[in-house]
Amino acid sequence: MARTFQVGDTFTHVRQCDRLRPVYYAGASGDYNPIHIDPEVGRLAGFDGVILQGLCTLGWAVEAVAVFVGDPGLVRRVRVRFSRPVLPEDTVTFQGRVTAIAEGRLSTEVTATNQRGEPVLRGAVVETSLG
Repeated sequence: MARTFQVGDTFTHVRQCDRLRPVYYAGASGDYNPIHIDPEVGRLAGFDGVILQGLCTLGWAVEAVAVFVGDPGLVRRVRVRFSRPVLPEDTVTFQGRVTAIAEGRLSTEVTATNQRGEPVLRGAVVETSLG
C-alpha cells in the first residue's frame, strides 16, 4: 500500500560525525582537501581541527528525506545552503517538513543543527517523486 503524505508532515533524522568520518568520506568521495584530513590545516583555517566535507552533510540531509519517503530512488532535486561546518564528534539533527505536494512531486524543507543548537544547514529543499 502506498504511503500518503500531507503538507505539514514532519520528520527527524540524527547522524553522528565520528572523529574518522572526514577520512572515511575522503576515501569514498576522493575529496582529500587538507582541511578535511589534516588537523593542522584545520587549525590554520580557524577551526579546532578538521571539518567534515559539506557533501557528506548534504548526503545526510538527502538520507533524511529518503528514509522519510521510503525510497532513495525517489529523490529528484536538491538545493542547500551550508551555515557552518560539521566537526568530528558533532551530533547533527535534521528536521524536515513537507512544504508542497503537486504534480506527482513532494517538496520538503530540511534544516540541521549540531548538539549546541547551531545551524549547519538552512533552507535545504529536497524534492522527490511520489512513486
